[in-house]
Amino acid sequence: QVQLVESGGGSVQTGGSLRLSCAASGYIYNYCMGWLRQAPGKEREAVAALARDGSSSYADSVKGRFTISRDNAKRTLYLQMNRLEPEDTAMYYCAAGPGAGSHRAGQCLLGYGSWGQGTQVTVSS
Repeated sequence: QVQLVESGGGSVQTGGSLRLSCAASGYIYNYCMGWLRQAPGKEREAVAALARDGSSSYADSVKGRFTISRDNAKRTLYLQMNRLEPEDTAMYYCAAGPGAGSHRAGQCLLGYGSWGQGTQVTVSS
């Protein structure tokens, strides 16, 4: 299984931007890659997914503000987050799942076999 390490989290004000990175120990183009988040006291939720074929999907709450992408040569997954809101405050995780699967609303439908340790994003009003 691929090992994943997130970075790029931090504290920003409402309306600000951050770019999260997820460095992988191997090539990620053959996986369904996802970003998920978990806020204190809430369940983990899918944010964005990027399939092997390059298609992507997003949770309704981030659509139009977040963009998932990958650099295959750098073995890195990204999440560009713009127009951040306090409701985006959470621990963000990247994850890799079976590449044969599809995705919907930011979730890889076959689930995830590898997870990173997470990076904290805090948005203040």
